[in-house]
Amino acid sequence: QVQLVESGGGLVQAGGSLRLSCAASGRTFSSYAMGWFRQAPGKEREFVGGINWSGSNAYYVDSVKGRFTISRDNAKNTVYLQMNSLKPEDTAVYYCAAAEGYAPYYPLYDYDSWGQGTQVTVSS
Repeated sequence: QVQLVESGGGLVQAGGSLRLSCAASGRTFSSYAMGWFRQAPGKEREFVGGINWSGSNAYYVDSVKGRFTISRDNAKNTVYLQMNSLKPEDTAVYYCAAAEGYAPYYPLYDYDSWGQGTQVTVSS
């Protein structure tokens, strides 16, 4: 497993941008696909997007496609979530997670390392 720490959350107005970071330590970061998830109050945790081990392939759910971008810097052991054109419905705690494998994303239960989460609040 790897240890993950998210940062970069905060309060932003609708239409604004935030960039979340997820710093990894422990086992070889480049061995892992990385995913971003979010959980709003009273709702289940949902997948936002993922990126493969090399950063060459990313996948996004429809609700964020065209607004969010995932990237990674394996030299810095860090994955990023750039969020643009934020909407109030994007308000949630955002988590990064790691899964061993070469695909850009996996089912939630395949992610075996999770960060503590960072709060993103979008005001209308």
